[in-house]
Amino acid sequence: MVLFGGLAACARTPSDVNPAIAVAQQFMPGYGPIEDNGYWLPGIPDQYLQGVNHRALLPYPGDHGPGVIDVDPHAKFLYLIQDDGMSMRYPIGVGRLGRSLTRPTVIRRKEEWPGWTPTRNMLRREPEVYGAFSGGIPGGLASPLGARALYLYSGKRDTYYRIHGTNDLESVGNSGSAGCIRLFNHDAIDLYDRTPLGTRVLIRSYEDSVRIEGVQMANRGIELPPTIVSPETIYGATELYPDASL
Repeated sequence: MVLFGGLAACARTPSDVNPAIAVAQQFMPGYGPIEDNGYWLPGIPDQYLQGVNHRALLPYPGDHGPGVIDVDPHAKFLYLIQDDGMSMRYPIGVGRLGRSLTRPTVIRRKEEWPGWTPTRNMLRREPEVYGAFSGGIPGGLASPLGARALYLYSGKRDTYYRIHGTNDLESVGNSGSAGCIRLFNHDAIDLYDRTPLGTRVLIRSYEDSVRIEGVQMANRGIELPPTIVSPETIYGATELYPDASL
């Protein structure tokens, strides 16, 4: 999971903090300001929701049955398949770790406003990036896992892959140098509420993405450079907004 430059989205302006002002702004349905468990999430500006880069209910175009999550890391989509042949499609951002996920997994754990701790591999591979966070980041607006996280297991073993929210709005619909499978926080909340424990998660190959979505869509998005946020910024945000309550 990446330590993202989008933390700036948590540095709230007066209109973000004041619901009366924020609600008066116009947002795409499902992406307006919300209060969740005492946290205030600002609305997502339309510039990040252009084209297919927003939640949509549509006929499922893939190969699997209902009750499955079908992740296309190439077209940057996640499909939650319904019983009636329809699906809820969410735009996603996929990092290097997410692109290496190819085997089927199962959701065995779900968390609201989860905290985050770098893995041993992260600390060993990039101590200069992750060492300052070895003690973890508490759940809340500063956490790289955002508002919700679905934890992916292979059997009873935690794979350390996650489907989770993010404040890094630009990353959704694109690829990054690190990270798992990221959604807008609003979409992460919606997916969380629709997804029971035990849900299978399947990953499309590039060949299947081209067959199902087409060549252009299978190559959607760009590769974003990493943006690392300093520990002072991360923990400062945590201290300044300990529960980000209204």
